[in-house]
Amino acid sequence: MNLFFLCIKIFLARIIDVSLGTFRTIITVKGHSLYASLIGFIEMLIWFLVVKEALNTIETGIWIALAYALGFSTGTYIGSILSNKFIKGKLSVQVITTSHNYKLIDKLRENGYGVSVLNINGKNKEEDKYMLFIEIDNYKLEKLQKMIRQNDSKAFLVVNETKYVQNGYFK
Repeated sequence: MNLFFLCIKIFLARIIDVSLGTFRTIITVKGHSLYASLIGFIEMLIWFLVVKEALNTIETGIWIALAYALGFSTGTYIGSILSNKFIKGKLSVQVITTSHNYKLIDKLRENGYGVSVLNINGKNKEEDKYMLFIEIDNYKLEKLQKMIRQNDSKAFLVVNETKYVQNGYFK
């Protein structure tokens, strides 16, 4: 019974420290180094205590290693979900349409998106193509994709994370 509770403890602690590590890595990339260092302190404290207990136990067997590894993988998954929910960011979306789709452009603008439109040339020079540039908050991506698919099912989308935005139109 003691081994069971030790495995549960290791599993749960690993979920917490690895989730924090995943979150810390993402906010470091976003430029929040003070928060990242504080999270890193807590993460390493938890990790040290768990490793110390796992290595100093008299229990042997594969169960401790499995709890440790399963906690790590679960923590990675949970950390990425938390990061996507709580870390705000901007995305640059480029939409290439094969025709000047006024319906799509009007729909996007009615829904508060700032849209810049450029004429572009594809491989077939006789065919008019247009590129729409849209800068959005990352949590609005699914709604934007749905709107584009409903109005132009053949549109080509490219989405990039934006590090810095100055000026422009945001609702």
